[in-house]
Amino acid sequence: MTKHIRFTWTLFLESKSDAFSAFKKLARRLQTTKNSNIGSIRSDHGGEFQNEKFSKFCEKMRILHNFSAPRTPQQNGVVERKNRSLEELARTMLSESSLSKYFWADVVNISWYVMNRVLIRPILKKTPYELFNGRKPNINHLRVFGCSCFVLNNGKENLGKFDEKVDHGIFIGYSLTSHAYRIYNKRLMIVEESVHVVFDEVDRKSIQIPKNSAEEDEQNISLEKLDICAEKQPVDSLKQPIEILQ
Repeated sequence: MTKHIRFTWTLFLESKSDAFSAFKKLARRLQTTKNSNIGSIRSDHGGEFQNEKFSKFCEKMRILHNFSAPRTPQQNGVVERKNRSLEELARTMLSESSLSKYFWADVVNISWYVMNRVLIRPILKKTPYELFNGRKPNINHLRVFGCSCFVLNNGKENLGKFDEKVDHGIFIGYSLTSHAYRIYNKRLMIVEESVHVVFDEVDRKSIQIPKNSAEEDEQNISLEKLDICAEKQPVDSLKQPIEILQ
């Protein structure tokens, strides 16, 4: 497998004791998909990595298991920086969408999904996805995390003639097992996967917040009135209305 492609996978564990089983599944999947062996891995001296199961598996698969020195995270700087980037991106998207922290796993999942497809390796001038799969990624399906959407009620329940055919939902990610979107259905309060989705990606910055009549009257002061005031008042008294107009 090509080195230094920086392609990222994120696995969610209920406890640290599940680290070995998760790594074992990922390693076998990569070796089967790419028809090649993993040469080496690097981790810290955590108990979830430095144990008998890990040692036997690496010995069996001929994987060199390197360890960073204790209390020296900079020796595994690539992973540490990647973790920080994922954390910052996930926090930003979660804050922008105003969603609950309940969706933290979904926002982390979409973070590495997007980073693999949009970040450019400086030297190779390619994305990690292109380096790993040998083709450029299609990003036309990318959507704004947390945006409002409408998902077709396709067979989930029997509908009457005049019942609504769509449910209002929130976009929370992409399916990793099929070509579909992950949607949180607000009516049923469940997460479902579907391709029959219409998105409402409104730019919040473009929304004009209506002002009360008093503020509008204050900001609609004409320059002629300011000129009249300038003849009767000192220059210092004009600082406040001039700032308002700016």
